[in-house]
Amino acid sequence: MNPLELTGARPGEAFTVAFDGRPLRALPGQTVAAALWTAGVTSWRSTRGAGRPRGVFCGIGVCFDCLVTVNGAPNQRACLVPVRPGDVIRTQEGTGRDDG
Repeated sequence: MNPLELTGARPGEAFTVAFDGRPLRALPGQTVAAALWTAGVTSWRSTRGAGRPRGVFCGIGVCFDCLVTVNGAPNQRACLVPVRPGDVIRTQEGTGRDDG
């Protein structure tokens, strides 16, 4: 059964955000991580040393695996940041300090 049917929830109107230059649909109340997962994106950061892909690990803001650049600000925890209409989200490479 669909959880939305169980609770009677009715999400607000979908809006668009950009992820690495491509448009994605998002819903009010979603985090950046939830919007990316819904779009089928499971990795949006690479590690400093080996460049290994990372995405959500803990999902509650304790670890730092889900770091992403949002609207030019690096090191944002995707599992905590609410997605907003027009957000520009970018894959974060390493520390994100060169993301300009």
